[in-house]
Amino acid sequence: MDAKGVQKRLAENIRRIRKEKGLTQFALAEAAEISEATIKSVELCLNWPSEKTIAQIANALEIDIVKLFLPLADSLETYRQTEIKNTIAENLKLYVSSVLDEILS
Repeated sequence: MDAKGVQKRLAENIRRIRKEKGLTQFALAEAAEISEATIKSVELCLNWPSEKTIAQIANALEIDIVKLFLPLADSLETYRQTEIKNTIAENLKLYVSSVLDEILS
């Protein structure tokens, strides 16, 4: 995923979570101690927010900052489960390959 894709995902997640929590852009801005214009700019992908701004938004939304970058359909738990499954599959593939190499040698 390129930088623009990450920025779009960040914007979509902030907007979605903000709405789920029943917050306006103004209310989120107040809670995050940043300007409403900054929230609008982030949600519209006009500017890439600083690390500090992202942290302030995550804190105001009362979520782990990682959730702002996850795919919309995935929760953090689903993301971790996918990572674990991929690791297991890769290890299994390496093991099978090594066994086959031994048998065929």
